[in-house]
Amino acid sequence: MEPQVHEPAHEPGAPVGAAALPLRTRIVAALAVGAVAVGASVHLGMVFLHVAPDNSLSKKHDAAIDAYVYPEFEQNWKLFAPNPLQQNIHVHARAVVAHDDGGNETTGWVDLTAVDGEAIRGNPAPSHTQQNELRRAWEFFGNYHDDDGQPIGMRGELSQEYLKRIVMHRFGPELNGGTVERIQVRSAVTPVAAPGWSEERIDTETQYSTQPWWQIASSDLPGGAGR
Repeated sequence: MEPQVHEPAHEPGAPVGAAALPLRTRIVAALAVGAVAVGASVHLGMVFLHVAPDNSLSKKHDAAIDAYVYPEFEQNWKLFAPNPLQQNIHVHARAVVAHDDGGNETTGWVDLTAVDGEAIRGNPAPSHTQQNELRRAWEFFGNYHDDDGQPIGMRGELSQEYLKRIVMHRFGPELNGGTVERIQVRSAVTPVAAPGWSEERIDTETQYSTQPWWQIASSDLPGGAGR
């Protein structure tokens, strides 16, 4: 039997790995890797300056940092506070719907927080949107609105537009056979009862805080589509 001769996988001296790719492919890959690295560095830097103690750099670029961080990347450390939150907060919404016959209908309140909760319950890998979008939007809204529901500065206006768009993405432009013209939101805050072994007495009655009606514009609709 003649001995078998195995040909080498590559010719001696031939390039292997990334070096074997065409020059154009290597250039595109290098640019993509560079863009990802720059984007990651900018993101980490912005978030770090946002959560770090005030310093000359963060004060100088405060507006740019806030514009990047809010509202999607805002950080919340209340879990580690000396007194963590001891309330269940639900966000409700309702709408005024215009029908083709010229009549208007005011819908009942929809518990948006409960809808998210049902989507999370039993799901081993719930989405970030289901877990945090509505909750963080309401916290952002509450931090920059007064007791009368009026926005405080630019962040107040931004938080209101953000919350309005979230509600409209849940409702859609049409509801109950009509067109959504206005929406209203409210919070339902229920204190958590004290454990059985505690002597603390807590009033667990739900308190509601209702905001003014908001008119809907085409920019508030999914995809920013007009009617």
